[in-house]
Amino acid sequence: MTAGENPAGALQRLYVLAALVVAAYLLYRLGAVLTPFLIAGILAYLGNPLVSRLQRWGLSRTVGTTLVFILVLLVVAGIVTALLPAIRHQALLFLDYTRQYAELLQRQIVPELSARLGIQLDSQTITHYASANAQKLADWLGKSLRIAVSSGSGILATLLDIVLIPVLGFYLLRDWPQLLERIRELIPRRRLPTVELLARDANTMLMAFLRGQILVMLALGTSYAIGLSIVGLQTAILIGLLAGFLSFVPYLGVISGISMATLAMYIQTGAFLPMVGVWVVFGIGQILESMVYTPYLVGERIGLHPVLVIFAVLAGGELFGFVGLLLALPVTAVLIALLRHAQRWYLDSTWYGGHAPLPAAEEEVNGCPAKQ
Repeated sequence: MTAGENPAGALQRLYVLAALVVAAYLLYRLGAVLTPFLIAGILAYLGNPLVSRLQRWGLSRTVGTTLVFILVLLVVAGIVTALLPAIRHQALLFLDYTRQYAELLQRQIVPELSARLGIQLDSQTITHYASANAQKLADWLGKSLRIAVSSGSGILATLLDIVLIPVLGFYLLRDWPQLLERIRELIPRRRLPTVELLARDANTMLMAFLRGQILVMLALGTSYAIGLSIVGLQTAILIGLLAGFLSFVPYLGVISGISMATLAMYIQTGAFLPMVGVWVVFGIGQILESMVYTPYLVGERIGLHPVLVIFAVLAGGELFGFVGLLLALPVTAVLIALLRHAQRWYLDSTWYGGHAPLPAAEEEVNGCPAKQ
């Protein structure tokens, strides 16, 4: 504690720090339990503006929440009914392509590489290596499954979460204004204007970011699926939608999509030219994302740097598991909004020197008088 600092203020900051440490520990320990609550909270947060608009039209909060949930369930049911048969068929087809590629690799590609490179690559060595790694993978999956079952997140728990998420989302969405008011009552009165200003900016940033990212993922998945269908790929819907879903991490969607689509097209046609069509589709998708989708659906002001996004996702997953993956980007978006305020306060502070007169040495730069 520095000289002249209020002991009560220092103690309050210590309490806040301790509360944050305890919250982080509980988030780490209770990740499996908190996952459905966090997903339901995100869904309620995204649906709150629509329910609030229905309230302004004269409907009660409960009726508005019910209408929104019915609309969402109808849309999801329609999409699943329309796409599930095609996705199932294409998933089985892609697995068959993978099997065929493994046979082709052993029968043709490996002998050609061995002859061209002058390296002895016999099929038995590759088969042994693949079997050893497959055994390691199976052991790792078995261990992960045992941990998942023992921690209560097995198949039954997953099914319960699927049922629990809409129930939690309904109640959270219905009572969202009351929850915010409860939080507001806990804020110290002298800090309330500042906290409300930061909360408004963070809310604007977070809402635009989440909506924009979801729309970009849907737009990219649709574009990839349509483009791959045009070039004749039989697993276009599966690979296109999967690449769009993975695009929330920069370059992960396009890299995985190109890899799967190229493999599937090679097995399907056995020719080089159709693979070029696959690459063109993903190239056009990247151009649309950078020049159309992200600027119009997310906005340059809200967009996060790809390096920051990758770091946030990896750090969140490493620290808090799946819960960290869910929270990584929303928390990062909020922190960026808060850091912009901190930067503005810092630049306007006398400590930075924004209001101090220029030193004499800066009155003239490169022989030119400084602007007044």
